[in-house]
Amino acid sequence: MNLIKNNFKKALLYLKTFVKWLIIASFVGFLGGAIGSVFHISIDYATLMREENPWILYFLPAGGIVIAGVYHIFKSRGSLDTNRVLDAAAKEEKVPLVMAPLIFISTCLTHLLGGSAGREGAALQLGGSIGYNTGKALRLKNGDMHIVTMAGMSAVFAALFGTPASAAFFSFEVTRVGLMHYSSFVPSVMAALVASQIAKLFGLHAVKFDGVVFGNISIESVILVIAVSLLCAIVGILFCSCIHKTEKLFEKIFPSRYIRAFVGGILIVVLTYIVGTRDYNGAGMNVITDAIGGKANYEAFILKIIFTSVTIAAGFKGGEIVPAFFVGSTFGCIMGQFLGLDPSFAAAIGFVAVFCSVTNCPTASLMLAIEVFGGGDILIFALVCGVSYMMSGYSGLYKSQSIAFSKLGDELLDKTSEF
Repeated sequence: MNLIKNNFKKALLYLKTFVKWLIIASFVGFLGGAIGSVFHISIDYATLMREENPWILYFLPAGGIVIAGVYHIFKSRGSLDTNRVLDAAAKEEKVPLVMAPLIFISTCLTHLLGGSAGREGAALQLGGSIGYNTGKALRLKNGDMHIVTMAGMSAVFAALFGTPASAAFFSFEVTRVGLMHYSSFVPSVMAALVASQIAKLFGLHAVKFDGVVFGNISIESVILVIAVSLLCAIVGILFCSCIHKTEKLFEKIFPSRYIRAFVGGILIVVLTYIVGTRDYNGAGMNVITDAIGGKANYEAFILKIIFTSVTIAAGFKGGEIVPAFFVGSTFGCIMGQFLGLDPSFAAAIGFVAVFCSVTNCPTASLMLAIEVFGGGDILIFALVCGVSYMMSGYSGLYKSQSIAFSKLGDELLDKTSEF
């Protein structure tokens, strides 16, 4: 009788926990989906305004000063960046509610004025702020605060990119590589699912590329895929290294955040006129689309690294993931032409491989490949993610990211990513 009673209590506990997270995650997904959708529309509008009014670029230095000033006002709250959110998802770190409007406004301003940045950093910060403060309002315990923060990250990421599976896996894989928080699986997936459906109600569409030719699997094609993946892992290391070293260089040369922002803005304007194109301002989704279509300039990937490094070092906001897609797809396209691999397919490999290299998230990268390019050949993309993850070493975009296990063997490592 006692055994039945104990089993009933356990079953009731599991059921209560399940229902609790379904409700909380749905609410977080609704908020994240709505705010993420408005943010998505705002970024699109800012991009359109910049393209229709090229003279706006001249205001980039002034915009940098505004962003620096706004963040300086809230400096007493500590760092307000993606690393703060990752810490909250893994440790006892707080995410102030003010982070959400700050990153929303500053990212829109960066895109409006022509900074080279993405939007995933904003997605993680918006989502983390929504999730954390929802948990705070509900007075959840510390362990649950980590989970609800990850659910928020999943929600806004899913709303922005329309890739709920990769959003969910990314949120609980990126914080501590090698040790996934499986207790956040249901909340993260549910929040991402709800958010992606909310985004559809706003008329937003998922990031998806059709027409990528996978071709027949052969020994030669597998060797070429491994070669491109390996090269993309190296490009990912280069991308992370350039961003972090440029940040340190700017901080050393220009101790004042206002001067950094102004000088960085001037540099982006000058670089834009030197290269003679606006392809490297903003996110560059049009260039990514062309690369997946089989067309890319040889210098595109290195120029995007330079533009993004200067933008981030100057203090502009947005994130580095979409620039990583840009770098990966253009580099992959060129390598495909050089090695005799279909350029469109090679661009898809680069898109996924560089993302995996800079984030150290092979599972999320595989989910991304399936959602963006379809499951035409999941084993090929699994190989791409595996090679890129292993060969990218311990470099990464986020200094708060923890690498739990060695990439070379079954050895507990527990170190932060190199930067």
